[in-house]
Amino acid sequence: MATAHFDKRFFESTRGRIVALLRTGNRTVNQLVDELGLTDNAIRAHLLSLERDSFVVQKGMIKGYRKPHYVYGLTENGRQLFPRSYDSLLSQLLSTLKERFSTEGFRDLLQDVGRKIGVQKPTHNDLRERAKLAAVELYDFGGSPTVSEKDGEISISSDNCPFAEVVADHPETCKIVESMVAEIVKAPVKEICVREGSPRCSFVIRQETSV
Repeated sequence: MATAHFDKRFFESTRGRIVALLRTGNRTVNQLVDELGLTDNAIRAHLLSLERDSFVVQKGMIKGYRKPHYVYGLTENGRQLFPRSYDSLLSQLLSTLKERFSTEGFRDLLQDVGRKIGVQKPTHNDLRERAKLAAVELYDFGGSPTVSEKDGEISISSDNCPFAEVVADHPETCKIVESMVAEIVKAPVKEICVREGSPRCSFVIRQETSV
């Protein structure tokens, strides 16, 4: 009971509210300022404290109007502050689906889920702009994506995986995001995610042939 009381008090504090927001997705200082109504100096001070406690870490940078902005997300210690029932439920659901479907059927099911997530997104004539839309969707999932281009291929990468707790046991989960990205960008996509250690997302978009 003492631990539950401590948890309740923590999540009622500003630091706890920041942690709760970061659980739903990575954020910049400016985004936390807008959501919590505090000054940027106050947010930075709380983030520094959370970093010292190993609950929060910088996940990368995104372009800003004048300069890049750091993106913050939860560490594994930060995620441990929350009940793991969601992760357990998702893992059990995937295990049950695996038992009921063939390997190919299970993969097709996950790909269909991804396509349905991406199908309602607006499209652009430019592939790079569509890749940015896909990155935004991955960000909303809880990733920290960046879009890059090399040798005629566009890549979307994220240092943290929104399905980090289940991909080791269920690597097929990456097919959800792969097919979602493909649906949004209207081009072939290859998933080359890292699932060991700290899982990381990586999707390569092939040159488009048509929109």
